[in-house]
Amino acid sequence: MRTLLIAAALAATLPTTLLAQRDDDDDRSTRQTDSSFRWTGVIPAGKWVVLRNVNGSVRVDAASGNQVEVTAVKRWRRGDPADVRITADKFGAANDNVVICALWGDNAECDESGYRSHNEGGRNRRSNDVSVEFTVRLPRGVKIETSTVNGGVRIAGASSTVEATTVNGDVEATSSAGPVTATTVNGDVNVRMQDAGTGDLEYTTVNGSVTIELPAPLNAEVDLSTVNGSLRSDFPLTLNGRVSPRHIRATIGDGGRRIRVRTVNGSVEIRKAG
Repeated sequence: MRTLLIAAALAATLPTTLLAQRDDDDDRSTRQTDSSFRWTGVIPAGKWVVLRNVNGSVRVDAASGNQVEVTAVKRWRRGDPADVRITADKFGAANDNVVICALWGDNAECDESGYRSHNEGGRNRRSNDVSVEFTVRLPRGVKIETSTVNGGVRIAGASSTVEATTVNGDVEATSSAGPVTATTVNGDVNVRMQDAGTGDLEYTTVNGSVTIELPAPLNAEVDLSTVNGSLRSDFPLTLNGRVSPRHIRATIGDGGRRIRVRTVNGSVEIRKAG
């Protein structure tokens, strides 16, 4: 649909205290909370929910009905939660997609294409430690794109296309009826799908392992690489070119679509989905 958010580039423009904070570093019992944000609406099957965060985790579960529900919890010790805005806007020709963003400071902007930050002063305070944890209830057939910088992404209830991105955190994503793409920098990638679609797929991390579960039969050209780790596939591989324990180019089945998996410090494993 779109190019995924280049989260590492965004990270370079953020306050240092935001970048240093990780969800698992927090003693939540000592933090203040605000759970007042809630958005609900009908998004048709085949359309998109786009959720963009910076500091905090994202969780997606299946909805019980046909409405999307998005809730957010702000957490902080010394920051000002009023400096973090959460916006919701429709987009598309018929306004049948939605993008929801957490924005730090008056000069930040966000839409379906990504974040933009203008460093012109204002209320973007370097001491602001507010994090935002999003929970999405996703109806059947609705596509989901999620991104954050400091926080994990967990998608358990999708039944269509999934695009998931973070920088500092793990990505766990499952879809029962659509392809999944995922990337992080510092964390593991664990993906499972019952329908891989027909397009190319890509999974990347730097410090972490990548595990992908794909349905059989599978026809693909795979490119798997690591620097410090191992490569493993449940699917029979017909190797192409020079054999290396750290970089494999191979054909699965009849070939065709491309599946690219990259890590530096970690292993790569392709499994058959049960």
